[in-house]
Amino acid sequence: MIDLHLHFDGSLLPRTVLELAQEQGILLPSREPDELKLFLTAPADCGSLNEYLEKFDLPLQVLQTKEALRKAMYILVSSLKEQGMLYAEIRFAPQLHRKKGLTQEQVVKAALTGMQEALAGSFFKCKLILCCMRGADNREENLCTVRTAAAFLGRGVAAVDLAGAEALYPTADFADIFRLARELGVPFTIHAGEADGPESIETALDFGAGRIGHGVRAAENPELLERLKREQVPLEMCPSSNVQTKAVASVSEHPVLDFLRQGLAVTVNTDNMTVSDTTIEKEFALLTQKLGMRPEERKALLLNAADAAFLTAEERWRLKDVIGKVCL
Repeated sequence: MIDLHLHFDGSLLPRTVLELAQEQGILLPSREPDELKLFLTAPADCGSLNEYLEKFDLPLQVLQTKEALRKAMYILVSSLKEQGMLYAEIRFAPQLHRKKGLTQEQVVKAALTGMQEALAGSFFKCKLILCCMRGADNREENLCTVRTAAAFLGRGVAAVDLAGAEALYPTADFADIFRLARELGVPFTIHAGEADGPESIETALDFGAGRIGHGVRAAENPELLERLKREQVPLEMCPSSNVQTKAVASVSEHPVLDFLRQGLAVTVNTDNMTVSDTTIEKEFALLTQKLGMRPEERKALLLNAADAAFLTAEERWRLKDVIGKVCL
């Protein structure tokens, strides 16, 4: 399996959050993993993306030191390896982990250390995507994120992203961030068409995004769908999350398979394993149960993910070769 859209802070297990909090003397609302999960997981009746994003507050509290970042990343990557994953891209915003004085470079180094320790001797491969954040007063932090990604590009970091409250801070406001990314040769994906409309996706494409995070609302614009098909820009779709953030009403109404059947480069991902209480296997199972996904469509989605990965051509070929053997 492949997961191209997986947030670090939204995928920490409750027991990991508890362990990190105890080590740092941080008081949590519960000391029991099952009870703490209620504070980390979005409810079934989650009302919006903004409400969904509130679930990141607690894990961020325990991810403000080098050791916590290293350990949490080690545990997450190890758990992905145990799930039998082939490849994953884990994303997070270094600027959100600086409350105790770390620089963005130190944050990324600590996360990379944990990732590399977990990957040692494993067939499973993993890379990081560094998120810029939507906001009104963090331009310099975002520019620093792009420069940091450029410094670590090819050394565990694969790309940059733009995440956060899309409807409050439109994609068009961040042109200078992605101008710098292009100048430095840093690939990028952009969260677009989740809480804002098709125009957000169009702007991301105009910026030169190599992929689109979510892109659900492309369904509202036939011309945009044709452009996505023509340019074969991959969509990182996350069915469970899209329902919780009200990007779609239900999994049964999710456009992922419609898009696939129209020839768009669609992929399936988790977004946040803990916040959405899911795994990549659960996401694919939902598509089978609710949308009637056929085996050949499952294979097509996985091959799309391999093609969309921020990897070299040789690495993508190897990944597709494994998928071909597994999905006979």
